[in-house]
Amino acid sequence: MIVVNEISRRLLTTICHDENEHCGDKPMQLIKILCVCTVMGLAANNSKADDAAAKRELVPTDKLRVAIAVAPTPSVFFTAKDGTTGQYRGVTVDLAGALAKKLGIPLELVPYANSGGIVAAVKAGSWDVTFVPVDEERRKVLAFGSPYYLLQSTYLVAPGSNIATLADANRSGVRIVAVKDTATMRASMRSSPNAIHTAVAGPAEAVTAVREGQADAMAFGSESLVKIASDLPGSRVLDGAFLNSTIAVAVPKDKQAALAYVRTFIDEVIVSGFVRRAFDNVGAKTSVVPPIGTNP
Repeated sequence: MIVVNEISRRLLTTICHDENEHCGDKPMQLIKILCVCTVMGLAANNSKADDAAAKRELVPTDKLRVAIAVAPTPSVFFTAKDGTTGQYRGVTVDLAGALAKKLGIPLELVPYANSGGIVAAVKAGSWDVTFVPVDEERRKVLAFGSPYYLLQSTYLVAPGSNIATLADANRSGVRIVAVKDTATMRASMRSSPNAIHTAVAGPAEAVTAVREGQADAMAFGSESLVKIASDLPGSRVLDGAFLNSTIAVAVPKDKQAALAYVRTFIDEVIVSGFVRRAFDNVGAKTSVVPPIGTNP
């Protein structure tokens, strides 16, 4: 719509400022202007119709249901329940609230233990939109829009471990713990096929496994691991990454009109600085917001 309006404005400017003609001097000029105005009106009506269709596809009920992953502390992906207010907070909660406000409807947050649980629930129709790490397995059931975060995953190694590099983690007998059914766990299994992988429900359980000596390494997002390491004396976060991906807005795969709507929404909140502020609110001040147009 913005693009069409800009084109129309330029056409009017050209008509009214031609070096050989003056706007209003000739009937032909008025006809040209009326034609341009008609194009603008039709474009506006078509845009409104497309917008309404996308909203109906995105929100089949009277509220926006957004799937979120819950953990002990909020991050650019995980949300946490505030002990005082009982409300969820985190970047995805902020994004969900902004999208519901744009749509002009109530918001319902649908909590899950991890991204795997979110994806597994898509066939049940339990949610309308979500924000999850992208990988090829998920493209089978999800359509991904614009990413809002550049994701890297690596290992946190237990205190006293002799694992110093990513290659060291790919040894027989190395015990790696990861959150089940996640892009990070699948990537870790590809990167370290010789290691023993154990799946757990969430990051808290993974940290416990490392702390109690049940795992030699934890596979997780790099920035989150830095925070975890500060609370686990003697642990280390390995340099490099075995997963380089993104976290993006997503809808069920067959909802292409809804996908276009949420893609535009993410582009808008990136340009406005909303995503940057949401990152800062959870302490992710060094997290990188990808430029619009980045492929998920």
